[in-house]
Amino acid sequence: MGIWFHYRPAVACSRIFFAARAFCNKLKNRIVLKDKKLVRVERNLIDVFTLHELLQLCAQRRSLLVGKSCHGLAIHFGLVTDTITCNILINLYTKCGQNDCARCVFDTMSVRSIVSWNTMIAGYTRNGEDVEALKLFSRMHQEGTQMSEFTLSSTLCACAAKYAIIECKQLHSIAIKLALDSSSFVGTSVLDVYAKCNMIKDACWVFDKMPEKTSVTWSSLFAGYMQNGLHEQALCLFQSAQREGVQLTEFTLSSVLSTCASLALIIEGTQVHAVIVKNGFHRNFYVATSLVDVYARCGQIKKAYEVFADMEQKNVVLWNAMIASFSRHAHSWEAMILFEKMQQVGIFPNEVTYLSILSACSHTGLVEEGRHYFNLLMSDRTVEPNALHYSCMVDVLSRSGKTDEAWEFLHKMPFEPTASMWGSLLGSCRINKNIRLARIAAEQLFHLEPENGGNHVLLSDVYAASGNWENVVMARKYLKDSGAKKEMGRSWIEAKGKIHIFVVGERGHPEITDVYNKLDEIYHEMRKISHRTNTQCDLHDVHPDQKEELLKHHSEKLAFAFGLISLPPNIPMTIYKNLRICGDCHSFMKIVSCITERRVIVRDINRFHHFKDGSCSCGDFW
Repeated sequence: MGIWFHYRPAVACSRIFFAARAFCNKLKNRIVLKDKKLVRVERNLIDVFTLHELLQLCAQRRSLLVGKSCHGLAIHFGLVTDTITCNILINLYTKCGQNDCARCVFDTMSVRSIVSWNTMIAGYTRNGEDVEALKLFSRMHQEGTQMSEFTLSSTLCACAAKYAIIECKQLHSIAIKLALDSSSFVGTSVLDVYAKCNMIKDACWVFDKMPEKTSVTWSSLFAGYMQNGLHEQALCLFQSAQREGVQLTEFTLSSVLSTCASLALIIEGTQVHAVIVKNGFHRNFYVATSLVDVYARCGQIKKAYEVFADMEQKNVVLWNAMIASFSRHAHSWEAMILFEKMQQVGIFPNEVTYLSILSACSHTGLVEEGRHYFNLLMSDRTVEPNALHYSCMVDVLSRSGKTDEAWEFLHKMPFEPTASMWGSLLGSCRINKNIRLARIAAEQLFHLEPENGGNHVLLSDVYAASGNWENVVMARKYLKDSGAKKEMGRSWIEAKGKIHIFVVGERGHPEITDVYNKLDEIYHEMRKISHRTNTQCDLHDVHPDQKEELLKHHSEKLAFAFGLISLPPNIPMTIYKNLRICGDCHSFMKIVSCITERRVIVRDINRFHHFKDGSCSCGDFW
């Protein structure tokens, strides 16, 4: 009997090895089966539960080899007719990812319990065979086998993975019919499917009807809000969970921080940070990474670094988050220093690290450094370069005005150029007034992104920069005829506990009169130092005086004026913009940061600009 156990201790877990060896020693003498008990002829009883314990241990440790050996013993002693033994074997094989073996055991069972069905369905779901899980549930339902809340919960998980909304509704109906809809397991699973299928109202209805909600239930609805872009509702739900005394998890806290980052809510983010420290989650990798991200996205890069530095142990995700944050704030040298430090402590860069460091080079015009990191990536055998890396390199070249080199680089890539690459090239053509390449890039963008009106505007800007007003008119007409949508520029600022949004020429804000008066005062002060509006930034074919008036009321300037009349004078002012900040507004912010002695932070669609004492952190390169 000893020969059945041939494997090396180094391969399997030592605990399983010694348990199995001890079991083998008990079987050295002749053994017979009697009344479902393994009995040694000479002395000592060895019951079937010894084998069950070993099989369960194999399942816990995912030890397939030893488990199969134990299965062989079960066959030898006729235990394959025993329902409990078969259930344990199904659990073993599904835990080890061997669904085919589990199904063989399931199909040969003469008597199946509800546990047999549940284990097999859960095994399919766990290993991503969701269709098979649904088919098995259908067979179970047809045979009239009684189902439990765990049966429905496992099957609903399969529906969530396949976004099978029709099947989910049917299962929901079955749950209501069997009075299982009040179960927290079933209710949470139904809620999860509805949320993942963008049926957030139905998910909320299920949530409200549940008599008992677990922390998982709250987390599921919270995740549903996040997946559907309902960040404000997610934040309200988190506040409700706190009032209800719901136990927090690191995943919930990470998600709520992502909400604060998406909405740039620094006050709420700071409050959540306090909750995190109070509950002892501040050393968790997921939470720390989200904290770095929320502070960085809210313009507080120093605070982000404090969180990063406070972590004694750091994984590659946390290093990446900090490097990306430095990149976003134009701290390219700090990003490069971290890139070197992480390798010194034994953490090697992955594809995300290279993306962040290349982006840092792109936004600060560091062409040679960008080439260096790209070559480093190409020689790194542990990382597979992808289209995003190539896109970053195109951006490095394009933003530095190396349009021809970027064009050549596009032709040498092992990938088809993406919309992002063509967009970088088109933007570069505006700087260099290269109409020929601009037309080529624009045609590709019109094909790849027919609904994006911004590409038509960008081509129009290339023509305008070259003084080709006839083509500007044609480009604008084509935009109108195409039906493509151009996103309207808007800026927002948080003050008085609310988000205040402004668009160019804003008239609807309740304090807009005071805003315009304050803006006039600012321009009056700026004229004292002989400041003139950079009318080249407005690409309309109108008189310079009209251009100056159009530029004067850009949304970020209105947001700044509102901030002056609404915020205390001793705190930095943070303004957010959905588009790229224009050159005139950039010059405006530099000057007013000096005149008003106010630190101003502007986050546009690409990056953060920190204005202080008449200069910007980007070094006028963005």
